[in-house]
Amino acid sequence: MRACDFNRRQFLKYTGAAGAATMAATLSFDDVAQAASVTPLPLGTPILVIVTLYGGNDGLNTVVPYLDPAYQSNRPDMSLDASEVLPLSDSLALNGTMTGFESLWASNNLAIVLGTSYPDPNLSHFSSMAIWQSGSPTAEVSSGWIGRYLDGFARDPFRAIGIDSTLTPLLAGEHRVGSMVPISGLQVPNGTLATQLELLADASRQDTELVADAAGSIGDLFSLSATLTPVLSKAPPTSATPLAQQLDVVANMITADVPTRVYSVSLSGFDTHADELSQQNVLVGQVSDAITAFLAQVGTTSRADDVVVMVYSEFGRRVQANGGEGTDHGTSAPVFVAGNRVAGGFYGEQPSLTKLVQGDLAVVVDFRDVYASMLEDVLGVDAGKVLNNWSTKLNLITPVS
Repeated sequence: MRACDFNRRQFLKYTGAAGAATMAATLSFDDVAQAASVTPLPLGTPILVIVTLYGGNDGLNTVVPYLDPAYQSNRPDMSLDASEVLPLSDSLALNGTMTGFESLWASNNLAIVLGTSYPDPNLSHFSSMAIWQSGSPTAEVSSGWIGRYLDGFARDPFRAIGIDSTLTPLLAGEHRVGSMVPISGLQVPNGTLATQLELLADASRQDTELVADAAGSIGDLFSLSATLTPVLSKAPPTSATPLAQQLDVVANMITADVPTRVYSVSLSGFDTHADELSQQNVLVGQVSDAITAFLAQVGTTSRADDVVVMVYSEFGRRVQANGGEGTDHGTSAPVFVAGNRVAGGFYGEQPSLTKLVQGDLAVVVDFRDVYASMLEDVLGVDAGKVLNNWSTKLNLITPVS
């Protein structure tokens, strides 16, 4: 037995080996650059970018039924009129700050899935986001839907990457997890400490499966660190808004051929119980600008047709405004899907503002129909195996000719 074996096993045991299956590697920019150099993603491989809007984005002030009298009467002090929106049809319009999305709509590269949620929507931030990220409205599961997608493949710390320092449940499977890349980059130890830490990643025949997973996570950390830094240090994020900065990082990794199929980014601040107009107008404008700029950036490269962006939030808001010029937790809301291969247009239908379900909008589209499209038509896997035998989908993605 090597002298370091006992300390190594004890270290792994007492630092969470029991939860090793859900330990995420934190990748440095060096790690990503190395992977792009050694195993570049083949051209023509579809890539999914998932944008999470935390807080519950108000769908009615994002895709606006601006000519509906019930919209105006329920929100007398916080509805948007014709001068404040960008018409898409004879009844629906985008929030006036979303000029980027208007351009994507005009080029048929934006799909808007109306009235999207799940049966019996939960109005708790935590519970509803857990349902959306697990992809399981009817049964409690401890894994994310992208994590279960990862479970179908051999261990690969590059297959799914979140731009953050903390693992999102979305990327945590039963046996595999995605990796995280802090937007500022990762500084791994060097010198003697690095040498000792790397010894912890060495395989040992005496390791249990969980200890081996924990050791592998440490190995992933150093491997990823050796790959990403050269890619992103050449073009650090320069955008002003948080979402745009994250998408800058993603764009740099995509154009460098990093072998990643799924990216996760996010923006917070959508819990607009008061003073909604000033807050939400800024945020949805940032979402529109950041995604449009991101797609324009990758659109000038050979990856132009590879990238699909999906945008969702844990719920919408109530139809009726509250007393603080804001809105309280609601149910269904639009989901956006954008990219060159997206079959643009409306899907589902706008829920009635007068035929409410306990004061909330009805659910028209089950979000699993959207997820199934992303899994089958972007990631190329059987959606039923990830979504507990779910068997329907929307045709959001144009097949490759």
